Amino acid sequence: MSSYKSFAVIGAGALGSTIVAAFAAQNLPVVVLARPGSKSTDKLPAGAKLATVDTSDAAAVAAVFKEHTVDVVLSTVTGHAIGAQKSLIEAAKAANIKLFVPSEYAVPTEGLNEGIWAEKNQIAEQLKSAGIPCLRIYVRNGLFIEYIPWLFLNAETKKIHIVGKGEAPLSTTALPDVAGFVVHVLTTLPSAELENKIFRIEGERTKANDLGALFKTAVEYVTEIPGEMGDIKTIVATELDSGLGSTGWSVVTQSEGTGDVAASSANKLWPGHHWKTIKEVHGL
Repeated sequence: MSSYKSFAVIGAGALGSTIVAAFAAQNLPVVVLARPGSKSTDKLPAGAKLATVDTSDAAAVAAVFKEHTVDVVLSTVTGHAIGAQKSLIEAAKAANIKLFVPSEYAVPTEGLNEGIWAEKNQIAEQLKSAGIPCLRIYVRNGLFIEYIPWLFLNAETKKIHIVGKGEAPLSTTALPDVAGFVVHVLTTLPSAELENKIFRIEGERTKANDLGALFKTAVEYVTEIPGEMGDIKTIVATELDSGLGSTGWSVVTQSEGTGDVAASSANKLWPGHHWKTIKEVHGL
């Protein structure tokens, strides 16, 4: 049984708000920290509390943690704000936080020293240096199931655009499944099974080459993804095609893990749960 009773979520975007809703649905104490003027918290569920604070002010954030007797901090900040977690670590240290769940929720990052995901590994190392127990969760293929069309489906041609060969395995997981898993493990597992652990979950395993059939459209192989944010999409798609799209991938060994480090190895921690498929999420 978990010893964690109170939770704080930083970042109320697509994932953060879904996690908050999952906590609130179980009547668990949860406070959302947001910067002044943030509109992402306009529709917080009943029961969730809001603390407006400059999240770069470690002392102010620590005061919020103490006021709400927070046990676990969950960061869901977006990619461009990963470095901002440094002040959150300082605040967590000052407030004697029991567990910190950093903003991972993407490709496996342990051992990464370069590239767009390396900063996440650095945050985990900083938590270790600060002596704060950390739980890292890998859940998706660079995008949640809901966002697969954003990366792969061209809005104009209606074709699936693939960078590379499209044969690398991709771990895909729906937002509600991610949130449900996070809340489930934090509220059912003892702290010894959560502290300084890495969980790898996977709703459905697929390949980019399979998406054409799923979405009933043609596949086109490209070297660059055109259109808005095409440069970012191309970088993500390229890394996914290298193997990083699987939550079981190791950048150290450049291979798929097995056993406790396999892509879906943590699914067993939520026994009996039905993981949503790409077809279910998109009504295909």
